[in-house]
This record gives sequence, structure tokens and C-alpha cells, in this order.
Amino acid sequence: RAMYILPAIDLKDGKVVRLYKGDFNKVHQVAQDPLETARAFSEAGARWIHMVDLDGAKDGTRKNGAVVQAVADIGLRVELGGGLRTMEDVRTVMAMGIYRAVIGSAAVSDPELVRQAVAEFGPDRIAIGVDARDGRVCTAGWQADSGLDYLDFVRQMEQIGVKKIIFTDIATDGMLAGPSYDRLKALQQAVHCDLIASGGVSCNGDLVRLRQMGMYGAIVGKAYYTGAVDLARAVKEAGEQC
Repeated sequence: RAMYILPAIDLKDGKVVRLYKGDFNKVHQVAQDPLETARAFSEAGARWIHMVDLDGAKDGTRKNGAVVQAVADIGLRVELGGGLRTMEDVRTVMAMGIYRAVIGSAAVSDPELVRQAVAEFGPDRIAIGVDARDGRVCTAGWQADSGLDYLDFVRQMEQIGVKKIIFTDIATDGMLAGPSYDRLKALQQAVHCDLIASGGVSCNGDLVRLRQMGMYGAIVGKAYYTGAVDLARAVKEAGEQC
């Protein structure tokens, strides 16, 4: 089956940035204009875009709403995460026209929020972002180790109705050294959820391998901005995107 390719835009103060291993002190701008970047994704054939509101993730206030809305308006399906902590937050971003909301840290501290969000918007429109270091789930922009085993946590999420999981192995993110295939495989064996691989994609070959593994989707960040991944080719190789 096809695999969705989700090129990524991380937003901070309205700019497109990348963090080095999630460190807010190591931010560098990778593109001038988020809307131009999104249009380039669209022209390459991408139909999905993964956006993270880093301002929201860090301090819970979304400053990038207008940018997100503008991207949704050009016809890309936006998957958005960053600081979604309450049902009100989820409803607010859904009202901007995004397709899927990503709940991260709050899923660890407040599983009830997840249950409610899935009940209200359906399992296709809510994803849980699972960020793990050494197999343990981290929260608060990767700053805090929850002590939870990532497989146990994802099993718990599946039990409350979650169907979409975005898995990031922090060790690989932004390192261009290949995804964490072993942990992804372990996840596939643990749950029946649709898995979106995030972090570590270094070349088009990584994306082909993820599709062959049966991933539902793959997020491409740094490798796109450095030119290591040809997005148009990746989309072609991944199959039908709608």
C-alpha cells in the first residue's frame, strides 16, 4: 500500500526552523517563508504536511495560528502538534482547518483528554506523538523523562481508541543517520495502530524501506532542507497520497 510522505515545518515566531535534538537553544532558520515552503511541498506532489508550533510546545501559547491557517488554505492536509493540552486547544486548532491534531506530552499526563478528543473528532483526526529516548517516553519538548516504556504507553493509547501514532526516536532526530527501524518494528508487533515514522530520515532509500516495512506515513524534515531527500521522487515512490 502507499505510504504518506509528510514534509515538516517547525514554526517558531512565524519562521521555519529546525532544532538540534529538540534543544530550544540550538534553533536555526532553514527557510524564509512557511507559505512558500508549503507551496514547494505541494508542487512536489505532497498532500500532507506535518507542522509543529514550537512556541506552543514550549510555553503553551500558539502564536503561529495565521500561518497554519494559510497553509491549510492552499489545500494541504495539515497535521499539527505543539502545546495541545486541553480539549479547548484541540478544538481551536481544528477550527483553523487542520486535518489532524497531534497530542504529545498531554497524552502522558492526561489520557482522558485523548479519549475525549478521539470520541469527538474520530480516530483518523487525532494522533499521539510518542517521543522516546532509550525506549522511554519523554515529555515537555523532550526535556522530561516520564519513565514510561514506549511500547507499554502505545498499548495503553490503543486501548483508549487511538489509531494513529507518530513515533520519534530522539537519538535519531535531525542526525540524518537513518530511522530507528528496530524500535518501529517492535511497535508494529505491539499494536495495530497506523504508524508514522519521524526522525532520522537521511535519504530517499530510507523512505522506500519504511514503506516496505508497512509504515502508514513518514515525516521528512532536515533531509529535505539539506537537499538529501528529493521530495518529488519520494512522493512518486511512496504511491497515491490522497
